[in-house]
Amino acid sequence: MSEETIFDKIIQREIPATIVYEDDLALAFEDINPQAPTHLLIIPKTRIATCNDIDKSQRELVGHLFWVAAQIAKQEGFADAGYRTVMNCNDDGGQTVHHIHLHLLAGKPLGWPPYQERLKQA
Repeated sequence: MSEETIFDKIIQREIPATIVYEDDLALAFEDINPQAPTHLLIIPKTRIATCNDIDKSQRELVGHLFWVAAQIAKQEGFADAGYRTVMNCNDDGGQTVHHIHLHLLAGKPLGWPPYQERLKQA
């Protein structure tokens, strides 16, 4: 397996993170560079580098990440108002850590397509 990532170190508690959810399969914690009032990262405890590396046996694990997102949204009270989940893949897709992670964003209206939000801020 390739070199350890920052997420491996968070799982191993070598780097601190504000953890909001944990079970045997996944860990959810606050993003250090939030793009919305709520911005969490949900990661599998088993490292999968990119979406391209998900194999057939890991389908349920990846689905579990989305289940965790929904549980957090319900618990935190923003499920009905709405939220966004995003998983980036490789450089052009915006992936900066090669350990798949599901972004959970909420707490404000999120426009579509996302790039228009940047244009409005400029």
